[in-house]
Amino acid sequence: MDKFTKIAFGGGCHWCTEAVFQALNGVKKVEQGYASAGENTMFSEAVIVHFNVEVISLKTLIEIHLRTHKSTSAHSMRGKYRSAIYSFSNVQKLEAEILLKAFQPEFEHQLITRVYPFSEFKASREAIQNYYQKNPKKPFCERFINPKLRLLLNDFSNHVNSDFIQETLKSTLE
Repeated sequence: MDKFTKIAFGGGCHWCTEAVFQALNGVKKVEQGYASAGENTMFSEAVIVHFNVEVISLKTLIEIHLRTHKSTSAHSMRGKYRSAIYSFSNVQKLEAEILLKAFQPEFEHQLITRVYPFSEFKASREAIQNYYQKNPKKPFCERFINPKLRLLLNDFSNHVNSDFIQETLKSTLE
């Protein structure tokens, strides 16, 4: 029996984050939009990832998230691009916090990624959803998304969904 659950991530542009998670085996759906972590936080670009825990673990998803955005950089755009994991339960929040602590030694600088309880989500407008799939040759995709997909192919190849990264796109990523 398939076991699907969900978690949300924020870090960089949601076009990039969406494409990264869409490229993974075990990911059923990625919702692109804006997440809030509660009454006192503004909305920030994020994605909700629906995934099969029997195919891809939360640990792998968090590691990929940390490695595909500037998870150690407290740059000036962090209001719009909060480095975050949004949990849907207390158990998931605790697991994500434990995993963040476990990954910290693998990074030269302090991780700024925080775990928040998921509060609210507003979907992006239809025109920009599935941005990479609609525009793989656009300069933005080539400059920002392709390097992240290249990292997936190099470091997480056993998790990459070959249907997402089609043969024509693979040649641009090599």
